[in-house]
Amino acid sequence: MSSASLTLTMKLTSKGQVTIPQAIRDRLGLLPNTAVVFDVVGDSVRIRKAPGARARGDELVQHLRGAATGRGRGMTTDEILALTRE
Repeated sequence: MSSASLTLTMKLTSKGQVTIPQAIRDRLGLLPNTAVVFDVVGDSVRIRKAPGARARGDELVQHLRGAATGRGRGMTTDEILALTRE
């Protein structure tokens, strides 16, 4: 990851929300449902990926882990593929 500075300006919504620009999400690997930490330092806020935050792929693997043997029998390839499409 490049350490080059990046400054972008966004507007705060009436609900107090702000969209993290795609360039920043891409650079930091922030995917939907990624936990983030807000650090307030003086009059600035720093946002970073939470320590131990799992990626979307990790969540999927955790969801499917043990699914093929959970019914007390082996599963066919078609049954396993059907699970990945849920």
